[in-house]
Amino acid sequence: FTEEKLGQAEKTELDAHLENLLSKAECTKLWTEKIMKQTEVLLQPNPNARIEEFVYEKLDRKAPSRMNNPELLGQYMIDAGNEFGPGTAYGNALIKCGETQKRIGTADRELIQTSAINFLTPLRNFIEGDYKTIAKERRLLQNKRLDLDAAKTRLKKAKVAEARAASEQEVRITQSEFDRQAEITRLLLEGISSTHAHHLRCLNDFVEAQMTYYAQCYQYMLDLQKQLGSFPSTFLSNNNQSSSTPVQSVSAPSVLASASASLPSVSNSIVTSGISELKSSSGSRKARVLYDYDAANSSELSLLADEVITVYSIPGMDSDWLMGERGNQKGKVPITYLELLN
Repeated sequence: FTEEKLGQAEKTELDAHLENLLSKAECTKLWTEKIMKQTEVLLQPNPNARIEEFVYEKLDRKAPSRMNNPELLGQYMIDAGNEFGPGTAYGNALIKCGETQKRIGTADRELIQTSAINFLTPLRNFIEGDYKTIAKERRLLQNKRLDLDAAKTRLKKAKVAEARAASEQEVRITQSEFDRQAEITRLLLEGISSTHAHHLRCLNDFVEAQMTYYAQCYQYMLDLQKQLGSFPSTFLSNNNQSSSTPVQSVSAPSVLASASASLPSVSNSIVTSGISELKSSSGSRKARVLYDYDAANSSELSLLADEVITVYSIPGMDSDWLMGERGNQKGKVPITYLELLN
């Protein structure tokens, strides 16, 4: 080997096909490692958690179950909502957001588990199994080539007929062993094409798992948006108000009107449709009260969360209000505190 490096000995070259197969195997190994490591980072961004999982895996033990980031955030939101009061707008919203975050956390766990089984494990099996076998046979091929080159060198240096005959016999034997090892290595390397086909199927499984995960998250957030869309608009307005803006005294109808514009479009379309039908008719509808409301004056009706009242519209009434009746009591009620019932 040293003489080859110094240019003092002949080097047996591998055929072009075998060289191409070796290059393809090296390339496959390099990119498989990079894709595998980055997928692990994508699925588990916390490096400490990845190290812990690696250690437990090597010890053949199950890692302790811990909340992931969405689940932890969800639990904090739920605890805060219960502390502030489930009956308050902010507390109720926090609880609903927390429940959604925990659902996302569960979906995240399912994505990690599915991806580990269907995508990461096959890639790791190739690196730790198939490629190690290829590397081992490649080293044997290198040794057989060096043996062959050494035999050829001794043949060139042989001067005596007897020594030359022995060297020729050695060259034939080492050439046969080299050819046999080259064939074994070639057969293993040709399996790389099958590996690519297998990894392609695994990649499709990974994409499908991601598609399912993101579809679940989208549906969870869509449902949450619809729920948040029914919250009192005064609460939304207060959240959107800049802390540097001085608080001004405004009437309840104007606050409700300005805040209702910030409600999600999906909820707006549903609420507006029901209210428009009610205002255009002379009939009445039952409505469930979403949140407590204290009447600002004698013309308004105080409300309690979850009670059911009768509502109707009268000509000339502000678009953000309806008339509400509870037994013998009646008065104006803000429409954003109501959910019309069928």
